Amino acid sequence: MIEQIYTYFTIEKLYFWVNLGVLPFWILIILFPKSRLCKYLATSIFPIFLLGSAYLYVLYKSYLNSYDFLSNFNLYLGIDYVSDLFKENSYLLLFWIHFVSINLFTGGWILKDSQKFSVNRILLIFPLIITYLIGPIGLFIYWIIRIFYAKSLSLYE
Repeated sequence: MIEQIYTYFTIEKLYFWVNLGVLPFWILIILFPKSRLCKYLATSIFPIFLLGSAYLYVLYKSYLNSYDFLSNFNLYLGIDYVSDLFKENSYLLLFWIHFVSINLFTGGWILKDSQKFSVNRILLIFPLIITYLIGPIGLFIYWIIRIFYAKSLSLYE
């Protein structure tokens, strides 16, 4: 059975399932932010557990394929080295899972934080969609909205 799982979850299939798998969480966060389902599924440890498992699986598969993990440290040497790393599909998938996980975590944080300040749910849709697509910009937009609802600007919280 483990061999069947291993042969089914190729890099391409895993990429497909990671992209498809985060959509229900985002739908819950954007459309049903106050539901129990959202609370227990989308803004809990559950999606991070799933994405973390996928990340570990890709690391394991890369290890079995003799991937040179030490070459990853070359990314600090310049942008050309980063470009070289992205030529490797397993590294690209690791980056993508990392990106999707952080964006989903940020979306969950935005939702929980907005509930503390009673931010209008309709107003929240835009920064959440932008966070799904381009995380840091969505977070920035949310912070601008948050300043008006919190009526203060805090550099830490």
